[in-house]
Amino acid sequence: MMKTELLAPIIFMPLIGAAILGIWGKHWSEKLIGAIACSTVGISTVLSFYLVFAKLLVLPADGRLLTQHLFTWIKAGSFRADFAFMVDPLSAVMLLFVTFVAFWIHVFATGYMHGEDGYYRFFAYLNLFMFMMLTLILADNFLLMFVGWEGVGLCSYLLIGYYFLKDSANDAAKKAFIVNRIGDAGFVLGVMLIFLHAGTISFIDKTVDGASVDSSFARLGKLFLNADPLWVVGTMTAIALLLFVGAIGKSAQIPLFVWLPDAMAGPTPVSALIHAATMVTAGVYMVARCSPIYTKSPTAMFVVAVVGGATALLAATIAIAQWDIKKVLAYSTVSQLGYMFLACGAGGFSAGIFHVFTHSFFKALLFLGAGSIIIGMHHEQDLRFMGGLKKYMPKTFWTVAMGWLAISGVPLFSGFFSKDDILYRTFSSSSLPSPWGAVLWVAGVATAGLTAIYMTRLVVLAFFGDERYRPHHEEGAHEVKAAHGHEESEATEDRAAYAHRLIPRESPANMWIPLVVLAVLSVAGGWIGISEGLTGGRIPNAFEHFLEPAIAKPVAISGELTVSAEHAESHTLELALTGLSAIIGIGGILIGWSWFKGRPLWQPPSLLENKYWVDEVYNRLFVEPIKSISTEFFWKVFDVKIIDGAVNGAAWLVSGMGDVLRLIQVGFTRVYAALILAGALVVIGYFLIGLNR
Repeated sequence: MMKTELLAPIIFMPLIGAAILGIWGKHWSEKLIGAIACSTVGISTVLSFYLVFAKLLVLPADGRLLTQHLFTWIKAGSFRADFAFMVDPLSAVMLLFVTFVAFWIHVFATGYMHGEDGYYRFFAYLNLFMFMMLTLILADNFLLMFVGWEGVGLCSYLLIGYYFLKDSANDAAKKAFIVNRIGDAGFVLGVMLIFLHAGTISFIDKTVDGASVDSSFARLGKLFLNADPLWVVGTMTAIALLLFVGAIGKSAQIPLFVWLPDAMAGPTPVSALIHAATMVTAGVYMVARCSPIYTKSPTAMFVVAVVGGATALLAATIAIAQWDIKKVLAYSTVSQLGYMFLACGAGGFSAGIFHVFTHSFFKALLFLGAGSIIIGMHHEQDLRFMGGLKKYMPKTFWTVAMGWLAISGVPLFSGFFSKDDILYRTFSSSSLPSPWGAVLWVAGVATAGLTAIYMTRLVVLAFFGDERYRPHHEEGAHEVKAAHGHEESEATEDRAAYAHRLIPRESPANMWIPLVVLAVLSVAGGWIGISEGLTGGRIPNAFEHFLEPAIAKPVAISGELTVSAEHAESHTLELALTGLSAIIGIGGILIGWSWFKGRPLWQPPSLLENKYWVDEVYNRLFVEPIKSISTEFFWKVFDVKIIDGAVNGAAWLVSGMGDVLRLIQVGFTRVYAALILAGALVVIGYFLIGLNR
């Protein structure tokens, strides 16, 4: 472990940018605002790459840890929480892609948000989010991580509700905030249990001010040596499941996934940064960080895998039936997050983080590509009113095509390597009870096929076929979607002129250049994680070996450490499964192409189009009863009659006492003399009675 002074600048540069823009940005030009927002994140990005490649990688593989202690934040009795940061291989991976992808999304946003009244406010929020996200992934203890955890939730609320004059945006922001608070309650309880049993909340062993601080994971590990095994496993399971409740909320898994699709009400760069590339992967990062806890609880691992697999398949079936281009990508994100948890539950934590890494590139690319389409189509988001955009927006098409092929799992693209790693580890997992590895593998393969189909549908409807947008706008210009926060003032314009203005156009350079950068990484970003099985054991998996010191080894159901695929004598099974999943992915593309090329407006089943009516069920079971109880009891009875009644009653009592006392304040001298005489008689009488006793 070595100390460094670079972590604080990396984290606080975006905060400085947020403060500057929030205080003074209102009166500045868009160019100056964009320059400050992008430069602060750019500085963090450059420092991050320097820190990892020049400072961390030069250390021995088993000693790659850099720390910076700023001050002791809370110290009460045995409880200690430091305001301190750390970088190990796990947080280094997150640090690199979070800062890098965020920088290019900031650049894209300078073009996408052009002309917005709240331009400075948007970038202040975006910079603040970066500070919170970096705090989350670089914190060296659970409490500081929770600060970042809640901070990104706050920024998500602010950015989803950026168009605060729109009820839909406000409702979506509140929904995201409330649903995440449900998950956060579990996270808090899990951290409390960790401190209760470990006596510390630190992620690492360290020495601060001459005092030794053990990691919470090491302390919990000692429970296995000094306590009843059943009690210890039960404790670990309780902690792991409570932490996973927090991950379910933050990373939009069943049953708390409903907030993320609605979060598309925010500007598209927000969707790309927060709800695709960074914030929603925080739950996966937290589970991987806590792998020493999860590997000691087979029950928790099983729950994580089942929830992840079920979410991946459910969201994929919904995505295939959505018409809003951002909603398709939103449900795709939910599905891909399910893949990541499936990997973690199967014991493949490194595979899950690898998919977090590759997903950040191709999903950010797809969201930004959708943003480019929306701008080029003058804020149209409905796929039914697109088509034929390839000839108008060639740069957007070719870059989005790279993301489409990557997420579909086409060989040699980034998503191929990470997705197949997850599927193989699921099938061969000895951490899952038989036959659940095979069952969840089937769910994963089905999800891969559906992913290829619905992404092909999106590309076909947007870029190929007839140009459906012109008739739509000529016949009903007043129905254009105000998805970008602009009012529907176009209704009063001449329809012919309006249709002419809606000819699609390619995005400016500050929007398509980030697409090109992300497209390159969507192709090549997965090459650093090629599994040994795909090379016959000749080339080591660089990504997994880099993460190895920060990830706990999974435990088989038998209680022994599992044997990874890379150390297996034969890689035949992995190669066979990889070939099968590649065929399914390519087959999904061919099915989607042949079906939607001839039937672009195919009407999907209402069950899928209406998202299984999950929101309606939640409204009926939870939202409406809570609103009813809140209105009829907590407001009309508890608030009005009890709280207000107590306050009003106290006021009435004081007023009544004042009325009584006022009777003796009449302003006549003889009355006051009589009262003095009466008081004197009472005092004399009291003493006389005392003397007689």
